[in-house]
Amino acid sequence: MATPPNARRPDPVTMEVVELIGDVVARFYEDYEEAAGEHALTGAQARLLSLLSLEPLPMRKLALKLKCEPSNVTGIVDRLEVRGLVERRPDPADRRVKLAAATEEGRRVARELREGLRFAREPLAGLTDEERVALRGLLRRMLGGDLRPGGGGERG
Repeated sequence: MATPPNARRPDPVTMEVVELIGDVVARFYEDYEEAAGEHALTGAQARLLSLLSLEPLPMRKLALKLKCEPSNVTGIVDRLEVRGLVERRPDPADRRVKLAAATEEGRRVARELREGLRFAREPLAGLTDEERVALRGLLRRMLGGDLRPGGGGERG
């Protein structure tokens, strides 16, 4: 009787890739927390602000994206609203729903956060344009995008 594919032990290369991905994630979060701290933000506040700098979102969707309870999101939005970085507004599609949206100042801070991430600049700068495009495609495939080689569509 054959062993089911998901019950087989991963090969050594897969295990090393998994460890390297973990190291990348840890370095990214460490750098992100440091960049957030430079703006007197927590990591969670910075992540929420970054999401809202892209588009206004309802609290429930923010909670799903941040993988936390809606009550936590409410507290984070409250603190960012006091600082003038976020505002609440009615959803034009459903006035019963409130959207959280980054203010102009919030978008500026989010942009500075992105630009301040050394981890995004330094190691990726050591790759060629072709290597960065290939890495982007592989990461998109891993995250469930187009599974064809070179697929995944074009996103910024």
